[in-house]
Amino acid sequence: MSKKPNIKITVLLVLSVSLIVTAVTTYLLTVYYHHVCFHILGGFCESIIKNNPGSQQAVLELLKTQDFHVTDENILSNFGYYPSDLGITDTTAIWIAVSVFLAGGILFLFTFCYLHRKPDARIQALTEYLERINTGVQGLVFESSNDEFSKLQDEMYKTVTELYQTRKEALIAQNNYAENLSNIAHQLKTPITSISLTIQMAKEYLGNTLTAETPQRHTSMACKMYANIKDIEWQINRLLHLEEALLLLSRIDAGTLIFDRKPADVFTILSLASDNLYELSMHKGVLVDVPEMGEININVDLNWTMEAVMNLMKNCMEAAGTGTAVHCSYEKNPLYVQIRIWDKGDGFAKEDLPHLFKRFYRGKNAKNTGTGIGLSLSKSIIEMQNGIIRAFNLPDGGACFEIRFYIS
Repeated sequence: MSKKPNIKITVLLVLSVSLIVTAVTTYLLTVYYHHVCFHILGGFCESIIKNNPGSQQAVLELLKTQDFHVTDENILSNFGYYPSDLGITDTTAIWIAVSVFLAGGILFLFTFCYLHRKPDARIQALTEYLERINTGVQGLVFESSNDEFSKLQDEMYKTVTELYQTRKEALIAQNNYAENLSNIAHQLKTPITSISLTIQMAKEYLGNTLTAETPQRHTSMACKMYANIKDIEWQINRLLHLEEALLLLSRIDAGTLIFDRKPADVFTILSLASDNLYELSMHKGVLVDVPEMGEININVDLNWTMEAVMNLMKNCMEAAGTGTAVHCSYEKNPLYVQIRIWDKGDGFAKEDLPHLFKRFYRGKNAKNTGTGIGLSLSKSIIEMQNGIIRAFNLPDGGACFEIRFYIS
């Protein structure tokens, strides 16, 4: 059963007090008015008797019989007399009226301020409660109250409690996911190492076979086996890269990846990333254009940020055609430092754009290279350093990655 809000009780109380004050004031003014009339009549009779001593008996008999009454037309006004002409200047009633008016006004202002102050205070308390929750303070409980905000307060507390529970469950699931990724990555090490050793031994044996004097048929078979072994080595390298990526993802999810954030020049980061991709650049026939646009520093971990930029450059190299270039630019404004990396290829497929930064996602035009983790890693590394990243197609063709590191 819901209780009436305190504000309604307060309004009723104020109205009741106002009515009582009005009634008492009216009674007092009426008594005072009779008192004044009595004194005026007494003074008038005294003046008549004093000026005409013989009229005393007639005046007293008239008072006893009360044979006088008020008419619509006052006889004094017929002779040109008015209350002010007779010296009736008692201002007590006026002062009482003014005092009552002021008291009523003060009471009204007090009530108005009180009724508005209380909701404002409650709203401020609820706002501060949410602010403390958002800053990570836990275990905050409101004192029980009974007003128009009680239901809102209860619902807020229920919502916050559910969010805490959901967050706790999400953290547990995230830690489990990170642990599973780490376990899978470590489990991959043993078979990969074993296969690598076997391949190495097979390569040595085939090498000796190819150098020895053997029949032509055996030599041909050895060459085919050697080519197959090279393919296996390439696949093993992909597995090793996947293992490293899984270990890195597990560290990111577990929150154990530590960044050594220091001021780093954007041109230096782009140049180092380009230099590390030199062999791939020559193999693809794609140049990386990093213009010198002045010294602009960002507060990041140089190595990890360079790793993130390399993944973006590699993605553009895969999309750009032979004989073209991957372009870079950067600029600074009062809010953030912006870096752009783009190519002149066909751009992203429309259906791929919403999913580019999801883990293990591979677009419909993706080639048989990579594991679909690079862009996701880049996004995580950038966002963990107070940055954001987005991908879009340029109006004149080509894919573009835009990074913004906000100035803190």
